[in-house]
Amino acid sequence: MSETEKSATGMRTAGAGRVTLALAGGEVRIAGWVHRRRDLGALVFLDLRDRSGILQASAGPDWTSPEVLEAVRGLGPEDVVAVRGVVIPRPEGARNPEMTTGDVEVRVTGLEVLNKARTPAIPVYLPPEEEPPSEKLRLRHRVLDLRRREMQAGLALRHRLVLAVRNYFDRRGFLEIETPILTKPTPEGARDFLVPSRMHPGEFFALPQSPQIYKQLLMIAGFDRYMQIARCFRDEDLRADRQPEFTQIDIEAAFVDPEDVYGWCEGLMAELAEVTGIEAATPFARLTYHEVMERFGCDRPDLRYSLEIRDFTPVLGELESNILRGAVAAGGRIRGFRLEGGARLTRKRILGLEAAAKSGGAPGLLWAKATENGATGPLGRFFRDDTRARLGLTAGDLLVAAAGPDRTTSPALDATRGAAIEALALPRTTEHAWLWVTGFPVFEEGGNGALAANHHPFVQPHPSDAHLLDSEPLAVRGLAYDLVYNGTELGSGSIRIHDADLQARILFMLGLEPDEISVKFGFLIEALRTGAPPHGGIALGVDRLAACLSGGGSLRDVIAFPKTTTARASFEGAPSPVAEGELAALGISVRARSRTGGE
Repeated sequence: MSETEKSATGMRTAGAGRVTLALAGGEVRIAGWVHRRRDLGALVFLDLRDRSGILQASAGPDWTSPEVLEAVRGLGPEDVVAVRGVVIPRPEGARNPEMTTGDVEVRVTGLEVLNKARTPAIPVYLPPEEEPPSEKLRLRHRVLDLRRREMQAGLALRHRLVLAVRNYFDRRGFLEIETPILTKPTPEGARDFLVPSRMHPGEFFALPQSPQIYKQLLMIAGFDRYMQIARCFRDEDLRADRQPEFTQIDIEAAFVDPEDVYGWCEGLMAELAEVTGIEAATPFARLTYHEVMERFGCDRPDLRYSLEIRDFTPVLGELESNILRGAVAAGGRIRGFRLEGGARLTRKRILGLEAAAKSGGAPGLLWAKATENGATGPLGRFFRDDTRARLGLTAGDLLVAAAGPDRTTSPALDATRGAAIEALALPRTTEHAWLWVTGFPVFEEGGNGALAANHHPFVQPHPSDAHLLDSEPLAVRGLAYDLVYNGTELGSGSIRIHDADLQARILFMLGLEPDEISVKFGFLIEALRTGAPPHGGIALGVDRLAACLSGGGSLRDVIAFPKTTTARASFEGAPSPVAEGELAALGISVRARSRTGGE
């Protein structure tokens, strides 16, 4: 089927963006929105828009009847019209090479106004020099915002990516299987959205944070290759890269090891990269969790930049500074960056680096500027004669450092790294940095000395570390891995626990009592005891993938109706109050809260 035939309906012969020189001399019917009208007196030009593109139409006294010409002059932006006319080539000097329809125009012979539009609250057509409205306004008037070419291009790309994903996994023998949306509340790291049951008063479903347990059950049931474009829900505070409801590419397979998952995902990313025209050279780089935390301070480093954290403890720990010596004596380290040419930064810029460190949790940032004769700055005044040479500093360099335990300095230095890259406009070593981060710990420190799951409670401990579960649980690595692109975590996965006793043991170590394990996870433990194969998988964020591969915009630019940063749906006006009668049917009552937040 041709592109023209794809857009033809009973009301139009082609989409606006499908009219080319191949149709010159013929009559077409176009239906769409008035993108722009230009009245030049004798001639009136219309830009007609639909999803396929924009087409110029002209109305003039030589080919348009007076009645139709007058109707054309009365059109406003976003009016919905159907136009009939003859396709002609544009004169040589009037062609627009930036438009697919730039070689032609339609001379209007007929017009039907299908619907008049009131003056748009936000503009759909914007001259190139104008900025779009604020995001708040765009979300409030989302229907108009979605008519913009940039927004439609982003959602069209998302469609092509998802289609490519389904085809890719289908060719590899995966079955797409839907898992429940109304499910059992289970702790997976974020709060559940709860759904009250009318038929069972006082009991609740949860919206799934992920299909994690269901896909494991499918492996136990014998479906050895599963995938799903899955909707997921997490009731957590929003950030630029988070939404309360999101979509993920969920895959799971039996009888696999991490190499299988790496291979599938790298092949998929290479295929998706072809869709978007970017580079995804395989195999991807791999670094362990310990390595990325040591070198970059975070588990999703942006490897487009070569700037790395260095351990200055052996040199700076000897200086006559109470702050430095105290940090080392308490078991901490002194780590930071040597910023080549960084001494050119103004005091204001350096304070910006310090603010970044503080935003990451450090009490401050120490710094020194290397000069021809020594060093200046709060840290430089402690330098000895050989300090600068031992640190590898040359005149014009800037040293920045944070002192303390790694759990404090790592996030602070991660934030400082980003600020330094921006302040110094550091060059990129590549435009597309793909990375596997492997060997995540199974546990992390929770509150009051308790253990918490680093990824989730179902990660298989590394066989080499199984003996440390009782004695050094925080040192136990898991068979867990993340896929990172340009500093964004695209997906997270692991090999899962397939032994029922080990799964119960891990849940107990995470603070769940046997009765609680039985209530919350009894169905999983029971399934594991029926004979579970080794299995594992990964979940890749569709929203993040689409945002990254379309040029790194906001998640909200590739989601049709996203939530705001306050978790509200601006266009629909949700969430909203519910009538008392409906709440009563669910056995729910709402207690009034005061303006200060109390009851």
